[in-house]
Amino acid sequence: METPDKSSTAIAFVYRGTLVHSTPKEALQILEDALLGVDSEGKIAFIGEGNESQKLSEVFRFSPSAVTQLDQHEFLMPGMIDTHIHASQYSYAGTALDMPLLQWLSNYTFPVESQFKDLEFANKVYTQVVKRTLRNGTTTACYFATIHTDASLLLGQITNDFGQRALVGKVCMDRNDAVQHYRETSQESQDETNRFIKELLNKKYPLVKPVVTPRFAPSCTEALLVQLGATAKNNNLHIQSHISENLEEIKLVKELFPKSESYSDVYHKCNLLTDKTVMAHGCHLSDKELALFRETGAALSHCPNSNFSLCSGLLNVRNVLNHKVKLGLGTDVAGGYSSSMLDAVRRTLDGSKVLTIQDREHKTLTFEEVFRLATLGGSQGEPKHEKSFSKSTI
Repeated sequence: METPDKSSTAIAFVYRGTLVHSTPKEALQILEDALLGVDSEGKIAFIGEGNESQKLSEVFRFSPSAVTQLDQHEFLMPGMIDTHIHASQYSYAGTALDMPLLQWLSNYTFPVESQFKDLEFANKVYTQVVKRTLRNGTTTACYFATIHTDASLLLGQITNDFGQRALVGKVCMDRNDAVQHYRETSQESQDETNRFIKELLNKKYPLVKPVVTPRFAPSCTEALLVQLGATAKNNNLHIQSHISENLEEIKLVKELFPKSESYSDVYHKCNLLTDKTVMAHGCHLSDKELALFRETGAALSHCPNSNFSLCSGLLNVRNVLNHKVKLGLGTDVAGGYSSSMLDAVRRTLDGSKVLTIQDREHKTLTFEEVFRLATLGGSQGEPKHEKSFSKSTI
C-alpha cells in the first residue's frame, strides 16, 4: 500500500473488485477483492485489499460509502498501449489489402495521406481514430500522422482534448518516386520537424509529446536520417519508424544504403537506435540485429494483423524475448484492419501457434505473456507514465 505525503491530492474515485495486471516477474497477476483509489489528477493513489477499506479511508481521506463496487464479472485492468498506429490511415481501415507493402504504399497510402493538408479532413479522421481507440481500451498510442505539420499538431490537440496519452509524430520523407507530390525536400523536412516539435512542446499538454518520425529508410535520404537522429538527441525525444517489414523492402534498403551492413545498421549509423526508439515490425531481423537492439535499448512493436494482411512476414516473438529486446504490440492501422489491441493480442497468439505448427520445438506464447506485451510490454518503449486502468466485463 502506498503511503500519502502531505502534498497528496484529493481522492476522486475508489473502486473495489478484481484487478488484473502484469509485473516483470509475473505475466498475469489477479488481485481479488482489491481496493484502488484514483486522485483528482487521474493518477492511481493506492492499491490495497478490500477488507482494508476503513483503514485506507482514514489514511487517504475518502468516505467508505463512496466506494464503487464492481459486479461479479467485471474487473479492472491496465489500459492497453498501441505502440504503432497510423492515425491518418484510419479512413480506409479494413480495405485495400490486396497488395504487398511497397505497392500498397504507392497505390493507397500515399494518395490518402496527401489529403491531410486539408485540416477539415484531418480533423474528421483524427477525431474518429482517437475516439475509436479509446473505446477499444487504448489509453496510450504511438501515432504516425503525415508530412503536414499543422495537421500533425491538430492530432496532438485532439488526443489531448480526449485525454489519451500519446506520442505524435510528423512524418518525415524526402524521397518518394511513386507519388512525387507527397514528399518534402530534406531542408523542408528538417525545418518543419523542428517547428512541429517546438509548437507541440509549447502547448505543454500533460499527456502528449512529439516523437521524431522518419517514415522508414527507403523514403529518407541518409542526410535527412542523420539530421533527425541529431534532432532527437538534442531534444531528448523518442524516435519511431519501421524496420524489416518485408523482404522486398529489405532488398530496396540494401540498394539505397550499400555501405550499411544491415537495415538496423542504417538507423544505427544515423543515431536512430536509442533507448527511446520504437521500431515497428522487425519480422526478418537477424540475431545479430536483435543483439544490436538489446545493446542500444531500442524497442520493437509487433504488428501481427498488418504482417498477415500484407503478407509481410511472421515475427518469432519468442526469439525476440529470448534476446531480451523490449517488445510491445501495435495495430498498425491501416495495414492492420483492426484498431483494437485485443485483436493484436489474438493475432499474436495465432502467429505463435503457426510457428509451433512449423516447428514442434517452438515454445508457443501463452495468453498471459501476450497480455503483458499489450500492457506492460508497450510501456517499456513509451514515455514514463502512471499506470491507468480500464474497466472490463468478462
